[in-house]
Amino acid sequence: MALFKKRAAAKPGEWYYCLQHKKAEEGPECPSKNRFGPYATREEATHAMETAAERNVEWDTDPKWHDRSATDEEK
Repeated sequence: MALFKKRAAAKPGEWYYCLQHKKAEEGPECPSKNRFGPYATREEATHAMETAAERNVEWDTDPKWHDRSATDEEK
């Protein structure tokens, strides 16, 4: 008897952006290490890289994460 049951990594109807194939894919087609998601629609998955880039800019410019001044860093 197996100790762990093998489960699908994703569900049909969920959309992912595959980093390897550089396209939106439905369900568990590629390993989770190669995808962003899940997304509710194919359109959202298609724009995953743009969404990630926008979020990176927001995080990089978030004052909560940059509360130390340059003089504090030199000390």
